[in-house]
Amino acid sequence: MDEKIKTTGGKCPVMHGGHTASGKSNRDWWPNALNFDILHQHDTKTNPMGADFDYREELKKLDVEALKKDLKDLMTDSQEWWPADWGHYGGLMIRMAWHAAGSYRMADGRGGAGTGNQRFAPLNSWPDNVNLDKARRLLWPIKKKYGNQISWADLIILAGNMAYESMGLKTFGFAFGREDIWHPEYDTYWGDEKEWLGSTRYDGDDRKTLDNPLAAVQMGLIYVNPEGVNGNPDPLKTAIDVRETFARMAMDDEETVALTAGGHTVGKCHGNGDAGNLGPDPEGAPLEEQGLGWINHKSRGIGRNTVTSGIEGAWTSEPTKFDGGYFDMLFGHEWELKKSPAGAHQWEPVSIRDEDKPVDVEDASVRHNPIMTDADMAMIKDPTYREISERFHKDHDYFRETFARAWFKLTHRDMGPKVRYLGPDVPEEDLIWQDPIPVGPTGYDVDAVKAKIAASGLTVTELVTTAWDSARTFRGSDMRGGANGARIRLAPQRSWEGNEPARLEKVLAVLEPIAAEFGASVADVIVLAGNVGIEKAAKAAGVDVTVPFEPGRGDATDEMTDAASFDVLEPIHDGYRNWLKKDFAVSPEELMLDRTQLMGLTANEMTVLVGGMRVIGTNHGGTAHGVFTDRVGALTADFFDVVTDMRYAWKPKGDGTYDVTDRKTGTVKYTATRVDLVFGSNSILRAYAELYAQSDSTAKFVNDFVTAWTKVMNADRFDIR
Repeated sequence: MDEKIKTTGGKCPVMHGGHTASGKSNRDWWPNALNFDILHQHDTKTNPMGADFDYREELKKLDVEALKKDLKDLMTDSQEWWPADWGHYGGLMIRMAWHAAGSYRMADGRGGAGTGNQRFAPLNSWPDNVNLDKARRLLWPIKKKYGNQISWADLIILAGNMAYESMGLKTFGFAFGREDIWHPEYDTYWGDEKEWLGSTRYDGDDRKTLDNPLAAVQMGLIYVNPEGVNGNPDPLKTAIDVRETFARMAMDDEETVALTAGGHTVGKCHGNGDAGNLGPDPEGAPLEEQGLGWINHKSRGIGRNTVTSGIEGAWTSEPTKFDGGYFDMLFGHEWELKKSPAGAHQWEPVSIRDEDKPVDVEDASVRHNPIMTDADMAMIKDPTYREISERFHKDHDYFRETFARAWFKLTHRDMGPKVRYLGPDVPEEDLIWQDPIPVGPTGYDVDAVKAKIAASGLTVTELVTTAWDSARTFRGSDMRGGANGARIRLAPQRSWEGNEPARLEKVLAVLEPIAAEFGASVADVIVLAGNVGIEKAAKAAGVDVTVPFEPGRGDATDEMTDAASFDVLEPIHDGYRNWLKKDFAVSPEELMLDRTQLMGLTANEMTVLVGGMRVIGTNHGGTAHGVFTDRVGALTADFFDVVTDMRYAWKPKGDGTYDVTDRKTGTVKYTATRVDLVFGSNSILRAYAELYAQSDSTAKFVNDFVTAWTKVMNADRFDIR
């Protein structure tokens, strides 16, 4: 029967933005419900390339030299709709690449240029990224030409490299291998401010209390406010912000000065106009703007009249050349505070010869004062930064080399180990921040090693826990950590509280001699030990299974390890082992989701791993919370049996733990934590728990556990992917 859709009161009958018919989303109705969106950030449904697409294979077809030539030609092929400053897009392309890479932060490895996420909200609409939409649109003809042979993520960074080379810098190298995402990472935490350029991420005025894991000082900025702390010029205070921010992005003082100077040696700031005339950002712009933002329809908003930061002017006399002009200018003049035409604070020379001024971007017969930001002034006002700046000023070759290396680090820091680097321009040198790992042996007798481990006297719990602790450090955000390299036996990991040093020492004392005896790496033997433990636990549950294993992990050394940089990988919570180092403002179950996403696991994989590890007895410190079984060490579904069984009641004890009591007798049968209870209380997780508690799911549970376990153990095996 043909019926017309009936509406009430003229309301639209279709759903919008995931909202229910009432107009509210589930999150609106139940704001405290556990949000699993972070585990579904890059669901395969958002990726149009299909399971068979292999970017590494596509790269083999790429004519790298032709692409590089096209990019260099683009720098001076100005287009009328967005004319280049001085006829050269170099400054714009460098800023695009810089801001793509500069969103990286060490604490959780998120951000960075490795996924092309600058194309999507919120990054594409950050106040600090004004007009970078124009840079990407200028690149579109080249992306269109080369298609799938070059990702947006790689193209954005390569454009920055080619910009520098076209202006005279010999870059340190370049690696392809960044694969694009196809959906915004809405659930990445960029701060809790409710407005752009807000700042509630400090405890009072103490700049060291910048909210972890953030690095930028204000919502919507890449680094620091160029006008000064909270927009108030004071170079010494700004220096504190710069040092803290760059440190959180893995840069030391020398790298910080080099990057600041090298970034400001070319290009200019834009503030010759009224920022109030700019239209909405790309995500808020009307349809007819076609994905572009900050369009000025009230006055001329291109060329010399462009407005981005609000600061107006170039840093050097020749802004299209990579030379020593930045330090010449910085040390060659006294500087005073002025206001740009857009009303922004900036520093200008007290006096300067006309011939030393940079020319207008459109008319070479007109010259303007150079400028410095508050961050630039910090380079000569802060004693440590000044000493480094003076060294660079005296030795330009040293500055160029230091900057080239720092730029390479900035643009490649989130790519992970060197084995992921592709292309003809990958530097041969192994750099300490790449966490180098030697190739491991593969010719040893795996079965003999397993037999030796099985007969070693180590318990199933000890075997599984040690392998887990070795592998759980992996984070897919910047591809750091993991079992490869066996850095669990080195400082600082060997003494981390989360790794239970006493137990770890006992296990390593047994496994290291086995590795030496058979010519295997310790990294392989640790993983094999975990596999042996899983196989024993499965057998104890009545299921015979062989856990997949691929040899070839290497053993890193102390000399290959920047111990201080691994501090950010230290676990301070682990829901899989039912452990919190201390109480946090965020709930334990939310912390578990964050760790799960970094490890690249799904909600289902998280569920099966937690349930299995509980009954194996892997809790930190041997606590009994969540160990819902009388057969500890057997890989059973007992955890899920208890979670879904209405014979039990769950009673809070007031200390964050719960008694699991028999409803009939009132007897306390087990104890639990919030992380245990969530698998029964959350409707999504309960659905998974019920699946594994079914009487016909015994084999499925074990097989799913083994699959998820193997995924964790191999998360960092880029050599076999």
